[in-house]
Formats: sequence, C-alpha cells, structure tokens
Amino acid sequence: MFYYISGILAYANPTTAVIDAGGVGYKLTISENTYNSLPPRHTVDAPEAKLFTYMAVREDGIELFGFANEAELSSFKMLLSVSGVGPKAAISILSLLTPERFALAVCTEDRKTIAKANGIGPKTAARIILELKDKLVKTTDVGTVASASIETPAVPTNAGKLAEAQDALLVLGYSRSEALNVLKNIDTQTLGLEEIIKRALKLLMK
Repeated sequence: MFYYISGILAYANPTTAVIDAGGVGYKLTISENTYNSLPPRHTVDAPEAKLFTYMAVREDGIELFGFANEAELSSFKMLLSVSGVGPKAAISILSLLTPERFALAVCTEDRKTIAKANGIGPKTAARIILELKDKLVKTTDVGTVASASIETPAVPTNAGKLAEAQDALLVLGYSRSEALNVLKNIDTQTLGLEEIIKRALKLLMK
C-alpha cells in the first residue's frame, strides 16, 4: 500500500519512528540500524526523514515497518520468506547486521553471527542460511563486502594485507587461530586483499 513515507520526524527511539506526513502521524517499527541513520532530533528546524515501508497484516492488527533504504527492505522481505521467521525476528537480525553484513553471513554460512540476534537460535540461523544462501550468493561479492567491512589502508603492504585479512575473518566470527592457520597457506605476498579473503573463506568452509 505504501512504498515509502516522507515527512517530519516527530519521534524516534531504537525500535519506533513516527513520521508526520500531511498532518498524519505514521508509527513505524524500525531496526536499530535504521534508527542510527535518522537525522538528529534536537535541532531548531524540524528534521525530515524518508523511510521505505512494509505493511504486515495479521489477525490481531496491522503493523507498519520502516527502513532506511531499499537494501534493508529487501533483506527484510527475504527473511520473511524463510519458514518460521516473522517480522519481529527479521527486525532483530537487521538491528544487529546491516544488509551487507547479513548477506555476507549467509553466503559464508556464519551461523554464529546470525544467532547473536535477539530471539534467533542456532536452528533458525541454520534455516535462514539453508533457504537464502543460493539467492544471495548470486548477488553478493563476498570478498568485496568482507574487505569493505573494515578500514583498509590505501596501499596495504604485505604485513598490512595479512592483518586486514585476519581482521576481516575475525569480523565474520572465526577465531584468531583459525584465521592464522588458513592465511599461512595463502600467497599474501602477490594476491590482493579481496582475493586473499575469498580464498581464506573457501578453505574455512571446506
């Protein structure tokens, strides 16, 4: 019914935003990532915001969900397609992970990271990966997203590349010893950072 709502941000907290559009206050359930992207509320001029929306219709009522961008909305819809995952669970995951980090976790079968979201256990995390991995692998460049998840130097040295690759693997939930053991089998001298990470993930997933 609504694709997005744009107007004055009347109220916001980590779970809810109210947008005044044309004199009507629309209450939207949001993720913490969307909350963090909203404009400052304590300004002289009333801040304006635009949220992409999803309307959930249930027997006990209607709930409107708001998202900072279309990528987050797409991730939300994708999560709802997983059996046993409802709006509350989907928002919980997107409060913990950005769309890029979520896609990366699914593509690398990182159950531990997904299971860190409130109300998401290992079984649900495994089901999300099982049902969504094939869809996300086609659209996600694992190496690029992983390397972008950390700050990298403009021209990394060999030691710098090794450290950055290790940090990327730690971000994905692997232990320091796992990262070091797999990286020692990769030619970090001549390969670029993205390729190093891709090869490390392939070895870790065997």
